Amino acid sequence: MAEIKDELEGTEQPFVSHLVELRDRLVRALIAVAVVFGVLCLWPGPAGLYDLLAAPLVANLPKGTTLIATNVISPFIVPLKITMMAAFLVALPIVLYQVWAFVAPGLYSHEKKLVMPLVVSSTVLFVAGVAFCY
Repeated sequence: MAEIKDELEGTEQPFVSHLVELRDRLVRALIAVAVVFGVLCLWPGPAGLYDLLAAPLVANLPKGTTLIATNVISPFIVPLKITMMAAFLVALPIVLYQVWAFVAPGLYSHEKKLVMPLVVSSTVLFVAGVAFCY
């Protein structure tokens, strides 16, 4: 497979090779998210992340009240969902690199120059939004 990629470097590739490349990039991104999810499940654990995010809400609840589960499976699913979202956020640089590695060969050099300011400003605004929401 590496020989085929080397031969086609700098030339227009057929449609199927684009699909194979896309599949490879998606698999790498999913593996990165899965590895981070596994690590976050081991330490600090889904309950630890849930407690961290719920702490401001619990601190401002009226005296004598607690959070309740409105569904039978909610106490199990909600911490896992939070852990999966955190895993995606932690693995986001790898995911974005895989997207860039797939898209970059099809861009002209003047188009590639526009990407860095876009990524930096988007990252700063995203982090500011997350900090404001928390």
